Amino acid sequence: MPVFTPPVLADHELYQLLAEDVPFGDLTTESLGIAAEAGGIRFYARDPMTVCGVEEAVRMFQLCGAEAEPLLASGTEAAPETLLLQATGPAGALHRGWKTAQTLMEWCGGIASSAAAIVAAARRGHPDAMVAGTRKNVPGNRKLAVKAFKAGGAVMHRNGLSETLLIFAEHRQFLGGEPAAATLAGLRRLCPEKRVVVEVATPDEALTWADADVLQLEKFTPEQVADTVAALAERGAAAVVGAAGGVNAKNAEAYARAGARLLVTTAPHLAPPRDVQVRFGTGDQLA
Repeated sequence: MPVFTPPVLADHELYQLLAEDVPFGDLTTESLGIAAEAGGIRFYARDPMTVCGVEEAVRMFQLCGAEAEPLLASGTEAAPETLLLQATGPAGALHRGWKTAQTLMEWCGGIASSAAAIVAAARRGHPDAMVAGTRKNVPGNRKLAVKAFKAGGAVMHRNGLSETLLIFAEHRQFLGGEPAAATLAGLRRLCPEKRVVVEVATPDEALTWADADVLQLEKFTPEQVADTVAALAERGAAAVVGAAGGVNAKNAEAYARAGARLLVTTAPHLAPPRDVQVRFGTGDQLA
């Protein structure tokens, strides 16, 4: 498998995240008169997790005026009590970056860990199975969601409407009964470098669109997937079969065993965050 190289949000994006939490300064730290006191902070994994967002967290502390370094990169598996990052500097800088950095890592870690579990299950079903994340992220957070899915070993189904040809029933109802062959030929003529993906809801629809490059079987059971794969093979269709709708870590193995080579999932977007424990220290000593 390719090595995951974690991207990092740009500084202006990180400044926006920090400004959301500290729009007019840190009233408590400033009022206590401790902003200039030297201190340190460490982030630990409290739960087993696939780490994600540590690069952004480190950079946020740096933008706040602290020195920070990562101990593990995004995409790394971490056991409980594993040190993830540490930072030193003025207490004001540490408190300014603390909660935003922690929450970001917890949220991204939840997505990445969920994606990793689905990937592991799918690979138990077939070593070539791929897990693809949908674009159903919380609006405004797609870059981080994409990073988290990739950190968990998944790929993205599509990053937006501009890059892929994916025909839904909601498209087909406007085609006026145009034959599938004509629709596929027209798309291949207009977009010769793109693969054509068609989502279908029944085995009969799958056979109708069997000449697509990828057939996305929506809300099929694993048994229905297996039957459809067999029917497509009997017909000699070369379409890649994907399963979508309700795919998760509990059923991914069954879908892969049934013949789905692409598992499209939203589940990681809805995963609970992974707990990151924060420990402060005073002076030059970390907690």
